[in-house]
Amino acid sequence: MTTLAGQVAIVTGGSRGIGRAIAAAFLGEGIHVAVTGVNPNHLAEAERVLSSHAAGGASVSTFAADVRDHLAVESVFDEMVRRLGGVDILINNAGVGWFGSVESQAHDDWRRVMDTNVTGVFNCCKAAIPHLRRRGGGWIINISSLAGSNPFVGGAGYCASKAALDVFSEALMQEVRQDGIRVSYVKPGSVNTDFVGHADPANEWKLRAEDVAQVVVDLVAHDQRSLPSRVEIRPSKPPRK
Repeated sequence: MTTLAGQVAIVTGGSRGIGRAIAAAFLGEGIHVAVTGVNPNHLAEAERVLSSHAAGGASVSTFAADVRDHLAVESVFDEMVRRLGGVDILINNAGVGWFGSVESQAHDDWRRVMDTNVTGVFNCCKAAIPHLRRRGGGWIINISSLAGSNPFVGGAGYCASKAALDVFSEALMQEVRQDGIRVSYVKPGSVNTDFVGHADPANEWKLRAEDVAQVVVDLVAHDQRSLPSRVEIRPSKPPRK
């Protein structure tokens, strides 16, 4: 198992939900974490909450940065390198959804989903790779969705964005593995977060954000000789149909 304490991670979309759970789990392992987001209030709350999870001298930093803006993304990496000397882990968690018919989806909503869920990941990976290579390797983990391989009515744009993310991840994995950079993507099923507006206490059968975070921690702890390049995680007992 890889020693995680002292490594440096960037978690995009880390102010709430799955991203914040991943950041908290990393901090508990002694990993320094930078969290990005677009809502200053959510970032301030996340920094307050996450600080209590830090162990072994780990630190948490927050950055208001939209992953669709490659210059903003690059500035986050540059600042973390300036502060802590490098970056070892990138978690591409930032994502948005829009659900409805293709006919009713506005062009701006389509672009927002694609630009965040696909182009945003490209921006972050492009910024991360030179820094990871300088460290002799590291991890890129993309948070996808089972929707990428299980399309459904009302989710054409979202499903397409996650399918694109899966293929991008597979190609990138092959591209950088000889540099010691391991790429994996995690495909959760139903997660009880506020991604679609609210977390419902009645949906206890769904995954929790912490379940996905545990998968991510387990991935980065793998010995360097192994590369679990895709992980699917789903509720063990969904309601019977």
